[in-house]
Amino acid sequence: MSESLLRTDKELSEIYDRHIGTVYRVCFAYMKNPADTEDAVEDTFLQFIRKAPAFESEENEKAWLIKTASNICKNMLRHWWRKREDIEAHNELISTDVIETDGVFQAVMELPVKYKTVVYLYYYEGYTSAEIAGMLKKPPSTVRNYLHDARAILKEKLGDDFDEER
Repeated sequence: MSESLLRTDKELSEIYDRHIGTVYRVCFAYMKNPADTEDAVEDTFLQFIRKAPAFESEENEKAWLIKTASNICKNMLRHWWRKREDIEAHNELISTDVIETDGVFQAVMELPVKYKTVVYLYYYEGYTSAEIAGMLKKPPSTVRNYLHDARAILKEKLGDDFDEER
């Protein structure tokens, strides 16, 4: 019997409903367009169904989904066909109906990937730097350095519009 059959459809549906927003936002942060984001979200939940990991808590479940979504997006971005596509040509597809954006969020999305991920997880998902370090398998000091560097970039970019408490 396949491991993915250990969870019922109802359990899978509840997990999906509980985490779809977070997984979508993480994927959107990488992919920057709705079509690729939806593909990455689908791949993330398919991987979840196939692997059927057991978790101690909903937070561990969420962390696993975020890490898996990040890895799937990174792999998609490294793919050979992706290098040939001009992602900036698709920016007109991004609408505020899909994900609520403001100037700060737009600036965060323009950060290099290593900064964007930690800033998003820290400020938008509410994880601590230690939790993010565990998810990304990086030392906590590296995560703190990324946050520090990202804040400096955002402050330079946004000037008075930047509020570190957001």
